[in-house]
Amino acid sequence: MSTAAPIDRRPLDRKIVEQIVREMVLAQVGGPPGKPTLSVSISARHVHLTDADVETLFGPGKTLTPMKDLYQDGYYAAEETVMVVGPRKRMLPSVRILGPTRPASQVELAFTDCISLGIDAPVRLSGDLEGTPGCVLVGPAGVVDLHEGVIRAERHVHMSPADAKFFGVKKNDRMSLKIQSPCPTVFEGLVVRPGEGLKLEVHLDTDEGNAADLDHAAHVELVK
Repeated sequence: MSTAAPIDRRPLDRKIVEQIVREMVLAQVGGPPGKPTLSVSISARHVHLTDADVETLFGPGKTLTPMKDLYQDGYYAAEETVMVVGPRKRMLPSVRILGPTRPASQVELAFTDCISLGIDAPVRLSGDLEGTPGCVLVGPAGVVDLHEGVIRAERHVHMSPADAKFFGVKKNDRMSLKIQSPCPTVFEGLVVRPGEGLKLEVHLDTDEGNAADLDHAAHVELVK
């Protein structure tokens, strides 16, 4: 005759309970069945480089070394970093480079980064660099003097054509992101950036993510 195993009636550790609850809450972020699953990412300060600037900064024949894949397929954080130097020799010592390389080099910063460097960078979509301020990039093998290319990245949302159809939006439309957290926040004016093969993902900078306490968000919702 089999004997049932004794029931462990010891209370669960509070940290374990909190973790279980948090996992259950975060599982609801995607919303009801049929609604596209949304990812909200904090985009920390970073640099995009041309092939030529990679070689200037890191040496002839040098290419970027992928360190970690990003959420969107084909994009990655590289092992390489550079020093970003602003006016009056203010600097950020180790700013991560994101790959792959691009036709034009650019630096994407948060507002507090710009204040620290003494750069009056405008809010722009990635790649919209005309008339923007520059900076100096310093690598282990050389220096690149960017005459333009420093921006504060405009908040935006990547999505597939199917996602755009679901939300009833098109390229360059604006949406809002509602965040339920200890610091509940609504971010308005997210630029819609649809494209084949893209996953539904909102990009905020570090200032925005910290202001909304995104790390402790219980629910996020994208609305037209």
